[in-house]
Amino acid sequence: MLRQKLINLSSFKYNVIKHWNYEVINITDIEAINIRCSRRYYTDTPIDDIKIKSLKILIDKYNMKEGLNIKFIHDGADAFRGFNSYGMFKGVRSLIVLSGNKSINNLREKLGFYGELLVIEATKLNLGTCWVAGTFNKKYFKDLGNDELVCVITIGNVPQDKVLKEKIFLRLVHKRSKDLKEFYIKDKEAPNWFIEGVKAVQKAPSAANKQPVKLKYEKGEVYAFIEGDNDIQLVDLGIAMANFSLIAGGYFEFKNMGKFFKI
Repeated sequence: MLRQKLINLSSFKYNVIKHWNYEVINITDIEAINIRCSRRYYTDTPIDDIKIKSLKILIDKYNMKEGLNIKFIHDGADAFRGFNSYGMFKGVRSLIVLSGNKSINNLREKLGFYGELLVIEATKLNLGTCWVAGTFNKKYFKDLGNDELVCVITIGNVPQDKVLKEKIFLRLVHKRSKDLKEFYIKDKEAPNWFIEGVKAVQKAPSAANKQPVKLKYEKGEVYAFIEGDNDIQLVDLGIAMANFSLIAGGYFEFKNMGKFFKI
């Protein structure tokens, strides 16, 4: 039998459903997008096995669909231990490793897209996450063969409220979010579903919070793009595509200036 209780999470109240020995937050995709934030301090409490299983099911699905090599690592603490990690990480244990064969077209966009879907699922499972592009010890990950390690996502149980150092870090490195109108260009009045999708892009994580992704609404068609071809910003592009697709309903071509197909 389900037992419900209320928790306060990022100034919102949501039902937390306790089923057997694990908890999930009873929220929608847009609510998960809105409350997700980078968490760098993790508790000693291990992730429940059933939550790991649900994440691994999705990982297997995405790997099979796109030929990727995303992995869930139960104990990747050594990748952060003794390393001067940007962002003052503490208590890191579990990781989602985002990698794939170097020959895969638009590899970074795909890993950003499916990594963000996993982050949103983790948020629903009441887990904290943080995207990490290069400030960890890559020597920990051996025998990659022809695979390229693009980035990792730290994941685990976190304190309900950010610790002081997390708050200080956010104030130091995170600029004010861009205004909504800075995220898109249009040649005529755009439909409401497009604007709602752009709002989700505004909430998307990006390297150093630069928010490089823009949407274009032109002749009734939608495109997502970044200026240039910066490798890490291509990951940001995939992340933004995931948020937009979930809210607007549809899918993108995986490329810079990828077209959106609404369904």
